[in-house]
Amino acid sequence: MSVPTPRPALGAETLILRINPLKPERDLVRVAAAILKEGGLVAFPTETVYGLGAVASRRDAVLRIFRVKGRPPDNPLILHLASPDWLPSVAREIPEVAYRLAERLWPGPLTLILHRSESVLDEVTAGLPKVAVRVPAHPVALSLIEEVGEPVAAPSANKSGRPSPTRAEHVLEDFKGEIEAIIDSGDTLHGVESTIVDVTQNPPVLLRPGALPVEDIERVAGVKLVIPPFARGLGEADRALAPGTRYRHYAPRAEMVVVELEDYSELSRLVRVVREIALSKKASGLRVGVLCSDETASFYEGVGVVRSLGPRSNMFIVARKLFAALRDLDREGVDFIVAEGFEERGLGLTVMNRLRKAAGFKVVRG
Repeated sequence: MSVPTPRPALGAETLILRINPLKPERDLVRVAAAILKEGGLVAFPTETVYGLGAVASRRDAVLRIFRVKGRPPDNPLILHLASPDWLPSVAREIPEVAYRLAERLWPGPLTLILHRSESVLDEVTAGLPKVAVRVPAHPVALSLIEEVGEPVAAPSANKSGRPSPTRAEHVLEDFKGEIEAIIDSGDTLHGVESTIVDVTQNPPVLLRPGALPVEDIERVAGVKLVIPPFARGLGEADRALAPGTRYRHYAPRAEMVVVELEDYSELSRLVRVVREIALSKKASGLRVGVLCSDETASFYEGVGVVRSLGPRSNMFIVARKLFAALRDLDREGVDFIVAEGFEERGLGLTVMNRLRKAAGFKVVRG
């Protein structure tokens, strides 16, 4: 007779389950699934960021997500499915474009907004008539959801407003002792959240840029997406249409500003403005952090704590390193962060959305 693996009671120390990201150990996945099925909260890796999961049909568990995160109740959650075949159980009136996107781009970092079915809890959708759904492309996440046997509701596993977690230690920083378990499977692949598209509208509307570039979605959909200003990080939506469309997100503890250019071929101009701001703040006695690119990092020596996000020619790397860099600057105790802007092509749109929101929309035009 097997002895059940012990797990913490509510409020006890958080259990850390180290699971192989490529070949998940079934016995450990079962432990995590059992915690979820009993109403517990489990942080788990996806290909985007770590998610804070609860069984979507358990109202008590879903409400705990909002409590432990400090999440506004009108900010909906994403349902994570094990397969596109689960779609009819959570959505209705599914348009052909949704099936086309799901067939080509799931599993993957794409969240679709669909008309919700009656089975979906109001708490999951924040009372909205639509639901956000995706199939994650991470072996551990898929194994966990399959073991649970029903959709798992999961926002990013961070305190509301903070940078999203790209590794288990980030989750532990925010939730130690507050949730039952964290699955540690190392760093996430993309480092930013999924792209959210409302396919109940024609043409579809981009609600949040993410790890999947808009151009890739448009190629499969066969139509240009509508991109409202809030999706570019130019202010908030009037209401929370989907996760990440309203309220300040991704923010470090320090005050932050983003320096933007019309033409990023003029990097010397960008460096000049960033240096001027950073040196001015340093002269006033503040500890300054600089977020920049490989091309410009050497120009900020002596200015403050410098973190390069990578080369401008590879926005995948820049996006992947962004949230970890913001958390790192927090650990360095900086008081003020000056961030370079990036060209809004491909994943550059995602990076600029996150930078502008992290800065509370404080932008300096260079």
